[in-house]
Amino acid sequence: MRNFRELKVWEKSHQITLAVYRATAHYPKDELYGLTSQTRRASTSIPANIAEGCARATDADFARFMQNAISSASELEYHLLLSHDLGYLSPEVYAPLDEQVVEIKKMLTAFIQRLRANR
Repeated sequence: MRNFRELKVWEKSHQITLAVYRATAHYPKDELYGLTSQTRRASTSIPANIAEGCARATDADFARFMQNAISSASELEYHLLLSHDLGYLSPEVYAPLDEQVVEIKKMLTAFIQRLRANR
């Protein structure tokens, strides 16, 4: 069993989750059960899938959870774009979050490739 806390990609995804919670705290109250909830859920799903995958016995199972994490990262990427386009996120807040999500997706992709190469 792997320790998810030792993975750099988990740490980065945890940090973006914290940043997303801070950024969405300023969303309109009528978005609490809409975009705020969806954005937060997508962000928490990334490190949660990584952590869950670490408990799996095989690299194939682990890779599947890492793929789920990429899917959640793509969903987060869209929610952030929508939030920016709706004016909920300023360009100064949006740009670094978007860059971080793209970096996490690249890291996850490389991680999955390594796991699949070990088969």
